[in-house]
Amino acid sequence: MDDTMSSTITEMFNSFQDSLNNEQEVREQIRVIVKNIEKSSRDILMIMQNIHTVDQTMEDNIIVSKYCFKAREIFGEVRIQYASLAKIVPSYQYYRYHDQWRFITQRLCFLVALVIYFEVNLLVDKKTVAEILGVKNNKEDGFHLDLEDFLLGLLQLSAELSRFAVNSVTNGHYHWPMQIATFVNNLNAGFRLLNLKNDILRKRFDALKYDVKKIEEVVYDLCIRGLISSARPIEEPPTEELPIEKASTEELPIEEAPTE
Repeated sequence: MDDTMSSTITEMFNSFQDSLNNEQEVREQIRVIVKNIEKSSRDILMIMQNIHTVDQTMEDNIIVSKYCFKAREIFGEVRIQYASLAKIVPSYQYYRYHDQWRFITQRLCFLVALVIYFEVNLLVDKKTVAEILGVKNNKEDGFHLDLEDFLLGLLQLSAELSRFAVNSVTNGHYHWPMQIATFVNNLNAGFRLLNLKNDILRKRFDALKYDVKKIEEVVYDLCIRGLISSARPIEEPPTEELPIEKASTEELPIEEAPTE
């Protein structure tokens, strides 16, 4: 009986070891693919960093015609890499391995949103990001784009646009900050509709408020210097008018010279 119990325990723990080995093998395969995705994201990021160096001697459409176009080509490689990742990860174990690609997915969501903003001046939706990355939009369909990853990517967008607003003024493009201010204000209004209970999302949302303030300060400085036209007149602080002393209309008595 002791031999039977010992054999049973041995078989049980051997099966545990097999499960651990299989999981480790899957994690290693995921690590290799994620490493390639990270390289692609760095390449896209390096390309899009050129938007901060577009000076007034260069046309604005170079951002779309050159930088966004190159980024789109690399997104094609990212689609293939995510397809390989989806084949390795079992659909029912998505969140078991999710931590291995969540941060790079957030960065790619940000990069997709940045490209779409410069292409059509709109906020990208989750379905479009999922299509560009080559993953499913809904959880029920398998390997998908997690909602939290998408939202965190959008919050990274505001920080990059606030930086671009400052650099565009330095480069002589004064119209960008006004457009960005409108866009980021709408983004901020959208996030205010959410009841954010997640600690990470709430902290990142707090940073969005500072981005809004930073961009508004840039727009204000441009307006008061007359470099852009303001939709609303800028009110100057009222100045106190000093009372003007009125000259007395009463005639002063004329002293008569003494007569000898």
